[in-house]
Amino acid sequence: MSSLAKALTIAVRTGKVTFGFKETLEALRSGKAKIVVVAKNIPKELREKLDRTAKLAGIPLLEFESSSLDLGSLCGKPYTVTALAVRDPGDSDILNLGKAERKKAKRRSK
Repeated sequence: MSSLAKALTIAVRTGKVTFGFKETLEALRSGKAKIVVVAKNIPKELREKLDRTAKLAGIPLLEFESSSLDLGSLCGKPYTVTALAVRDPGDSDILNLGKAERKKAKRRSK
């Protein structure tokens, strides 16, 4: 199990997580999201919209290494999850993963 998968499992169990593209976008716009996770197979136009909004809000966006079906299953949902917003990480260290991703992105842009 990857560190993102493990952190997500803990966040879903102990924190507050919003599921779905529309709800995630709203959490980004309202400033409630601390970090966003998208499935690898999210449609390109939805991914671009979340990328832009997250960048404007200064909120990290991580890509889950598998499909929306797997992401939904990992989160204990009986449906696909293309995107989710972590509003409260609970006992997980998912926000540290977001900080690490920001550092990688800064290095790539130099």
